Amino acid sequence: MAADVVTLCGSTRFKDAINAENARLTMEGNVVISLGLFGHTDLPDYDWTTDATDLKTMLDRLHFQKIDMADRVHVVNVGGYYGESTAREIAYARSIGKPVTFMESRPGDPS
Repeated sequence: MAADVVTLCGSTRFKDAINAENARLTMEGNVVISLGLFGHTDLPDYDWTTDATDLKTMLDRLHFQKIDMADRVHVVNVGGYYGESTAREIAYARSIGKPVTFMESRPGDPS
């Protein structure tokens, strides 16, 4: 039986939680596609909230490709939180028929 491919989504400020979910899902036998860059820690002086440069556009495009490659998307939402970028990724995944699961349940978020 082939392993599921799971793409992780979530705020880069949750680097430790994302890495922990990566490890947990891997140990369950999944192929995990994670974030390639944790902007909040890897580039702490970069203003991700106002950036309209090619870097953010390219990284967003890459993450959508990772969603395309997945069997499902898993959202790392510590305390139920996810921001606008993750909300766009969730909407995109659902629009192409990918199941979405959440690390923590949040009222109004169907899986």
